[in-house]
Amino acid sequence: MEVPRLANIKSAKKRIKVINTKTQRNKAIKTKVKTYIKKVEAAVAAKDAATAQTALTAAIAEINKATSKGIFHKNTAARKVSRLTKAVNSIA
Repeated sequence: MEVPRLANIKSAKKRIKVINTKTQRNKAIKTKVKTYIKKVEAAVAAKDAATAQTALTAAIAEINKATSKGIFHKNTAARKVSRLTKAVNSIA
């Protein structure tokens, strides 16, 4: 197995730090979005329309925040929102 070489150039060292910081931020936001999506899916599975609608509103807000920060592409966000909305409407 080859050992990765560490950066020697100052700008490359900085980029590594920046990438690590952004990776942590992106991972935290993606995890948060997944949690909200799971809440919607759980409410849909339980056929609880009121809880599902509330969870959907919160999930859409989180997905849109993540999209505005560049975590998700706008089409990915639209697809996620569409699928969640379709699921909630199926039990309403």
